[in-house]
Amino acid sequence: MDLFSQAHSLGILTEFYDGQGQRRVTDEAALKIIVEAFPRPTPHRLLNDAVVIRAGQPARSRLNEAAQLPVRWTIKRGDVEAASGETQDGLLEWPADLAVGSYRVQLTDASSCREDLPLLVAPGQAFSGDFDRVWLLAVQLYGIRSRRNWGMGDFTDLAHLIELCAKLGADGVGLNPLHALFDDRSGDFSPYAPNSRLFLNALYVDVEQAPGFRNGPDSKTLEALRQSELVDYKGVAALKWPALRAAFDRFLAAPDSADAAEFKAYRAERGDLLARFTCFEVLRHRFQQPWWEWPEEWRQPDAARCAALLNGPDRREADFVAYVQWLAERQLRHCKDLAHRLGMKVGLYLDVAVGVQSDGFDAWNEQGAISRTLSVGAPPDPLNTVGQNWGLAGFNAPGLELKNFEPFREMVRASMRHAGAIRLDHVLGLKRLYLVPHGFPAKQGAYVQMPFEALLAATAIESVANQCVVIGEDLGTVPEGFREQMADWGLWSYKVMIFERDDNGRFRDVDYYPPNALVTLNTHDLSTYAGWRSFGDLRTKRGLGIDPGESDEDRWRALGYWDEVLRDNGIAANDVHSAIRFLSRTRSRLLAISLEDLLEVVDQPNIPGTIDEHPNWRRKMPVAIEDIAATAGIDALKSATAERISAARV
Repeated sequence: MDLFSQAHSLGILTEFYDGQGQRRVTDEAALKIIVEAFPRPTPHRLLNDAVVIRAGQPARSRLNEAAQLPVRWTIKRGDVEAASGETQDGLLEWPADLAVGSYRVQLTDASSCREDLPLLVAPGQAFSGDFDRVWLLAVQLYGIRSRRNWGMGDFTDLAHLIELCAKLGADGVGLNPLHALFDDRSGDFSPYAPNSRLFLNALYVDVEQAPGFRNGPDSKTLEALRQSELVDYKGVAALKWPALRAAFDRFLAAPDSADAAEFKAYRAERGDLLARFTCFEVLRHRFQQPWWEWPEEWRQPDAARCAALLNGPDRREADFVAYVQWLAERQLRHCKDLAHRLGMKVGLYLDVAVGVQSDGFDAWNEQGAISRTLSVGAPPDPLNTVGQNWGLAGFNAPGLELKNFEPFREMVRASMRHAGAIRLDHVLGLKRLYLVPHGFPAKQGAYVQMPFEALLAATAIESVANQCVVIGEDLGTVPEGFREQMADWGLWSYKVMIFERDDNGRFRDVDYYPPNALVTLNTHDLSTYAGWRSFGDLRTKRGLGIDPGESDEDRWRALGYWDEVLRDNGIAANDVHSAIRFLSRTRSRLLAISLEDLLEVVDQPNIPGTIDEHPNWRRKMPVAIEDIAATAGIDALKSATAERISAARV
């Protein structure tokens, strides 16, 4: 089989049209790397795809023409047979009474050709939420100032934000990804480039709430970190890690305490996954190299070796890693429970990154399902004329199918543990991913088809099980029919005011926004409202040598159109509270208001395409959390959101 035939069998699109309408054919050298990065799937002779059954709906599959009739099939859950049958006409009628969950279906045709495929039984739709037209405050947790934190926002600050939001009538707090990072590695602080999406960022732990904590660091050093304009991650880590280790030492001295029992229960609950994560962290610090350069015996997770490591000389270090994760889980769960007690309909709305760092835990743990030599990105478009390479490893279809889609479900499940809603960053990746081989320019990538229906089914299973709304970040070049299929499965859309314009550039009116959507003024990758109105984003990008994709004349025209739609809705002013009032009137059931906008911050949290040129993911809020209520125009905010507050309390 030649290279292009292999690519076709793996769902790799060797040519496509980019966001500028230009036809592109993937370079053969790049294509070879992409093909070699995928595990070899079992050839599909009888059925092409995994089987998806939606509860309450008839389910049928048509056999391929190569199948020789009759074909017998058996559905198993683990080692237990759940159903079996036979078809004489090539149409497979699946049972309607299977419980929701994952199965394998084994097929055998008259020529003794055997095939084994995943079968997912899913709810008819994802969880739809039990609220109507509410709003939440969106924050970058690391950037929260307070008079008590250690230089960056933490989970106690989050609890205080929840209390503030409840007083304002909000029904939740939206957060940047809380995934585990390489917090001991200089420069690795983007929440969208995680070590693992299955565990939490330990730097969000409030050390003073840790069992065993006694004494804080030097007050002068601590105050300097609190007062700094930008988050000093290295400085924060230098204070938190020694303090956590000291608390852990004292914690071990009380093995019969209630806290110790809770820690033991947590470890049992997270089971083998936590054990592998602690093993990985011990090895990562030991070898100080990417995992594929470790000694051969450690390059893949091995249960027996991990067990020996966790019970050997490294046991204490592994226990410490687990202890810190337990603290993070405990404090985040407290925030979730607090929001519930205060009557919030959503609680925590968490963001989920589209991929992981190739040398992180997830990529080591799931080497078949995550392709470490490929980076997720986007082809050239009008805003990024050379394309984008996000430097993140993503899932691949053959590996997910071989593992019954469990790695994907595990990732979604971990994100939903303490959330009432999650946002899947770049949800288009459920249907197709644009992958760029390491060392190649972004324009030399290729689109790879993903098992969209199966991934939607897996998402719905976890959404209903965890009672968690799922919002798909469906911005950019969206394939035809994508949003309709996403909505059919109950996933919500993501509507950003700055982008919602007709072909003439005029802003959409309130009636345009659909009910099952989150609506917002902007995103972390876009200008704040104050920056947009003041042209601050255009000046910043030009100062960095970046084409903003918009002229001053374009911006003046956009501002005029925006003022026009506000006036059409009886809103005379154009300040941020006027913009919030406009979005509050939409039918969309969730409105997210960023703290940067309430505090009239001009600079955006992140400028895509920059690394060191701009302080991405480091900016702090201009005021401390204790002063927000007196600074953010609370009365105007309550007035702007009054319609939603009353709707939420019905």
